[in-house]
Amino acid sequence: MSKFLYACKQSGKQIVRNKGMALTSVLAITAMLIILGVFTIIIVNINTAAEMVKQDYNNIELFFKDDVAVEDIEKTKTEIEEWKDIDNVKFRSKDDALNILKKRWGENGYLLDGLTENPLPNSLVIRVDNIEKSDAVAERANEVEGVEDVKYYKDTVQKLVKATRGFQITTLFIMAFLIIISTIVVSNTIKLTVFNRSDEIVIMKYVGATNWFIRAPFLLEGIFLGLFSSLAASSVVILIYKSITNLIGDKILSVLGTPMVPLGFLSANIIYIFLAIGICVGAWGSIISMRKFLDTK
Repeated sequence: MSKFLYACKQSGKQIVRNKGMALTSVLAITAMLIILGVFTIIIVNINTAAEMVKQDYNNIELFFKDDVAVEDIEKTKTEIEEWKDIDNVKFRSKDDALNILKKRWGENGYLLDGLTENPLPNSLVIRVDNIEKSDAVAERANEVEGVEDVKYYKDTVQKLVKATRGFQITTLFIMAFLIIISTIVVSNTIKLTVFNRSDEIVIMKYVGATNWFIRAPFLLEGIFLGLFSSLAASSVVILIYKSITNLIGDKILSVLGTPMVPLGFLSANIIYIFLAIGICVGAWGSIISMRKFLDTK
C-alpha cells in the first residue's frame, strides 16, 4: 500500500512539473473522445431508426380506403392467407394503428390525444416467409380491390443498412487515427518526465529499486491523464446530446416516427466507454515511453 501511495504521489508531482505537456495530453485525448462521442451519438441513433424500420422488413402493409367495410377487409384477409410465400396476415384497425404510433412517439405520445378524428386507415399487415419474394407479393397486393396504398420498406432498409455500415467503417478509421495521435502525445509527455528524472532513475537502479517500482509513477501518470480526459469528454458529449435532444428531439420524431435514444441510457454507456478508452490510451502511451527510455521489460 505504501508503494502505491508513493507512486500516486510521484505521478502527481510529475504532472504538476510538466503541466504544459500534461495539459496538451489531456486536450488531445479529450478532443479524440469528443469526436468519438459525436460519431457514437449519430451511429446509435441511426442504428435505432434502422432497427425500427427493420421490424417491417418482411412486412407489407396494405392501407384500405375509408369507405371499405371491415367485413370486406376480413374477407380479403382470408383470400390473401391462401397466397404463396405468406407467413401470416394480420388485421390492424385504425385504433390499433394510432396506439402503435403513440408507443413509437414515447413520452410525446400525448400529443396525439388532441386529435378530434383518427386520420389513420384500417390495414392488413402481410408477413412474407422469404424476403426475396417480397417484391412479387407487394406487386400483387397493389392489385387488391379497395387498397389505397401499400407500404413496403425493402429498398429503404437496404440503403439505410448500407449507409450505416459505410459510416461505421469510416468512423473506425478516423478513431484509429485519433487514438494513435493521442497515444503519441501521451508518450511524449512521459518521455519528458523520464528525461527530467533520468539521474534519479539511475540512482534508484543502483540502490536496487525494481523495474515495477520505477515504472509505477509513470504508468499512473498516463492513467491519470486518461482518466481526467475521459471525465471531461464525457461531460462535454452528454451536454451536447442533451442540447440536441432538447432542440430537435421532437422534430426528429415527427419526421422519422422514431424517438432519439434516451439521454440516461446513452450517458451511462458513454461514460463507461470513455473511461475504458481514456485509461487505456494513457496507460499505453506510458508503456511505450517506458520501454524505450527506461530500458525495462
